[in-house]
Amino acid sequence: MATPHSQGVIMLEYLETDGGTIAYDVTGDGPLVVLAHGMGDSRHSYRFVVPELVAAGYRVANVDIRGCGDSSTDWAGFSRTDIARDLVAVVRHLGGPAVIVGQSISGGAATVAAATAPDDIAGVVELAPFTRAQSFDLVGLLRNRRHRAGTVQLGKVMMSGSLSGWLAYLDIAIPTKPTDWADERRRIETTLRQSERMAVLRAMTKTTPADAGAQLANVRCPVLVVEGGADPDWADPRAEGQRVVDDLPNGLGELAVIDEAGHYPHAETPGRVIELLLPFLGRTLVSAGGGDRA
Repeated sequence: MATPHSQGVIMLEYLETDGGTIAYDVTGDGPLVVLAHGMGDSRHSYRFVVPELVAAGYRVANVDIRGCGDSSTDWAGFSRTDIARDLVAVVRHLGGPAVIVGQSISGGAATVAAATAPDDIAGVVELAPFTRAQSFDLVGLLRNRRHRAGTVQLGKVMMSGSLSGWLAYLDIAIPTKPTDWADERRRIETTLRQSERMAVLRAMTKTTPADAGAQLANVRCPVLVVEGGADPDWADPRAEGQRVVDDLPNGLGELAVIDEAGHYPHAETPGRVIELLLPFLGRTLVSAGGGDRA
């Protein structure tokens, strides 16, 4: 079973942009893979994935998206387009091309990055992504208890910045608990007790994926969409993932579903995610001139 990475001292680095400071760390050598987490989280979300990618021969940049982790909080906006600009800036700073792996809000951001910076982004992996504008699904809410429960808790966060609501959402959204979940949950809770961090989370819950959805047709690189079959954010996660693939140019997208995972497959079922990532990275970065990786 996977364990959090322990690779000695990993140096935290900072990239100053026009709008604020982005924190990230870089581990390994080889073609570049950029990891971007979801709202209310940090680069620690990928603690099980980083060592596997490094061992496979990749240089991994693990990013705290704007407002999260060790990145600064005073940003003008938190849209997917805003986050995409930060991710492209990291790729250009480190030297691409790169594959971006983005989860939830960062899945949509990765789409925008690929569409707007095609020379820098060789491929995109979207984990449980919010990439399309969402419509209210009353039937889905009535039929799917998990979806209904998760939606109620997210509503509490959006309306009042409820920390208890977010923690309750996480307990629903992560049905397969990581081995270190008790410690990880406390870490998240401690971070979000900082008023400025909770304000960022609340602001992100109010953003729309419409900007990312509008860019799907403009993507020119391969895209892998990974959904958790038990993700409470949709009544039918597989159908949502297929809609993302269908909105891409023909032949660019592929969908994989991990039935037992929720909204955080990279933390819940990291071995399954790695099994999907490595072949995709090998094909995509080789075709982009990143070298041969088995």
